[in-house]
Amino acid sequence: MQQRGKFWPSVRAMIWEKAQQLFQEANARSMGSDFTGITATRKELREGGFFHIAKLIVLRELYQEKKK
Repeated sequence: MQQRGKFWPSVRAMIWEKAQQLFQEANARSMGSDFTGITATRKELREGGFFHIAKLIVLRELYQEKKK
């Protein structure tokens, strides 16, 4: 049985959540009043670059919290 880490499982969940938020914000801006709150698949989030951007944002926020 493989042991799970303490840091990455929780951080990965935060990254996916942030990526979904970034995706919805981008769609809301481009669709205007027609936006219905569509959610993306993980594949779409990775292909659109939302996962990478969310990873950078979340890790930066965690680093800033740790520095305080």
